[in-house]
Amino acid sequence: MSVENQSSRALEVVMTIPIKTYDIDFMGIVSNIVYIRWLEDLRLKFLEEYFHLEKQLQQGYAPIIAGTEIEYKRPIKLNYQVVGRLWLSNLSRLKWTVQAEILANEELAALAIQKGAFVNLDNNRPIPIPEELKQKYYQVQQI
Repeated sequence: MSVENQSSRALEVVMTIPIKTYDIDFMGIVSNIVYIRWLEDLRLKFLEEYFHLEKQLQQGYAPIIAGTEIEYKRPIKLNYQVVGRLWLSNLSRLKWTVQAEILANEELAALAIQKGAFVNLDNNRPIPIPEELKQKYYQVQQI
């Protein structure tokens, strides 16, 4: 799994991530499942900044996750300073891909890739990538 260079991180969001005591497992490190929640938080921030979920719901569609890959690089402990970064790395006709990295004390702790699509809320069938998102993505890619 590779991370794209900074210049190709379309529509990137950055977020400080607080570690909660309940995020820690019996070994004193952040549990692997917590990373999934952090990715969800990052995607919600992405939607808040670039492609409002409420607007999508009003228009009768919503994003879904089709797959998640995480490569853990180093453990994270309770007192670490954690920052998450997520960006849109690819769009096809029907699917989107985001990549993310989790930094702990300014060192890479995890890489992630998530793939998904948008579905019609009436019939749960995939729809083409909405034009508004395509325009934002391709506009940033050309800069």
